[in-house]
Amino acid sequence: MKPSDIRQMSIAEIENKENELREDLFRLKFKLATGELEDTSKIKMTRKDIARLKTILNEKKKAEV
Repeated sequence: MKPSDIRQMSIAEIENKENELREDLFRLKFKLATGELEDTSKIKMTRKDIARLKTILNEKKKAEV
């Protein structure tokens, strides 16, 4: 997910996307623990996407004030 795409989203959309990615991360970690996960790099990519979302969300919230 590119930062330019995230910046075009509203605050509510960013929060929803963050929740979706957190659920995905949980599922990925569960699959890793059970040995079903083949591509372990998905965990790292998901964590980075969550961090991007949180960073831009904080920027938007500070800009509102």
